[in-house]
Amino acid sequence: MRRAFLIVMDSVGCGGAPDAARFGDAGANTLGHIAEACAAGCAEEGRTGPLALPNLDRLGLGAAVTLASGSQPPGLTAVPEGLWGAATEVSSGKDTPSGHWELAGVPVPWDWHYFPDETPAFPPDILDAVCEISDVKSTLANCHASGTEVIAEFGAEHVRTGWPICYTSADSVMQIAAHEDSFGLDRLLSLCERLAPMLHERRVGRVIARPFIGTPVAGFTRTTNRRDFAVAPPRPTLCDWAQADGRKVHAIGKIGDIFSMQGISNVVKGTDAKLMGHLVDAVKTSGPGSLTFANFVEFDSLYGHRRDVAGYARALEWFDSKLPEVLAHLRKGDLAIFTADHGNDPTWTGTDHTRERVPVLGWGAGTHEIGQVAFKDVATSIAHHLGLSNRGTGRSFL
Repeated sequence: MRRAFLIVMDSVGCGGAPDAARFGDAGANTLGHIAEACAAGCAEEGRTGPLALPNLDRLGLGAAVTLASGSQPPGLTAVPEGLWGAATEVSSGKDTPSGHWELAGVPVPWDWHYFPDETPAFPPDILDAVCEISDVKSTLANCHASGTEVIAEFGAEHVRTGWPICYTSADSVMQIAAHEDSFGLDRLLSLCERLAPMLHERRVGRVIARPFIGTPVAGFTRTTNRRDFAVAPPRPTLCDWAQADGRKVHAIGKIGDIFSMQGISNVVKGTDAKLMGHLVDAVKTSGPGSLTFANFVEFDSLYGHRRDVAGYARALEWFDSKLPEVLAHLRKGDLAIFTADHGNDPTWTGTDHTRERVPVLGWGAGTHEIGQVAFKDVATSIAHHLGLSNRGTGRSFL
């Protein structure tokens, strides 16, 4: 009854995706370019010097970047002591559900619907539905936008009118921002939940509630009460495989939302700092045979989309500094896999995800190079480790 921990560092890609050019991302390399910026002294805000990730690098992070992209990231030169390799996605997208579902053994079998980069980006019937559900006369923004910038631009008008702020990105998503106090958090969550089936029918991956607080004078800030209403996976995933065999599946972060709670036993949420505490608790206390599936989102949401290289580097270094406590409490027979769902190169153009390979690093499987693998091989390998009846269609690299 071994345990497994699948930890997704959201958007921490390592370049080299063979189809990156199709997405306009040829040459994108989240980890490689952050390391280069740090080495060049171009990421000094709140930190200094070369990118320092000694714990991830000992597992094989630098080697994984080189394997994926052919480039040697400055400062990440350790000889690997763990399981290491790089994974390539086949789903037609570079978004959160695609990456997570495929890591859990289920590539997306359809093309997602994306909203055009024009204003309004959404068709009239969707905006009419928002108004009807919310009992308002109109909506705001209705365009492609950065989440922080759109509330800065439209927050005051939203507070004055009560009209929801609707926006999207290059992902298959509709996001709705509203003030927790003047509009109401429960009202926003109900709006997104009721609207989601209409969007899911059109192969839009997620409707995301984006609550914020503040005033026009002091400024507005998003809260941690975000909620993703995602279309359900098309087939049973690793989470379902584990539950079918009577195993507990503990979700940390937005995993429950991404999988529409299918195959999930319990969920804890919060900032990444709080999630790290939850991960340490899970490593200390989760039962035999369990699967813990975690997502640390702030690399992506706070720094990748905002093209904040120094902030992204700080977040990586913080995460790395917490790993010794996580690894110290793992037990004999445990397997911990650290990976990502896509890239979000903060040196790249635009504000959207980037199509990249992702690192696959492992503790508990000895020193072992796995080479180039598929996303779905991660699920099969974990299922193999846990001894599950269903192991999907991937190849185990254990």
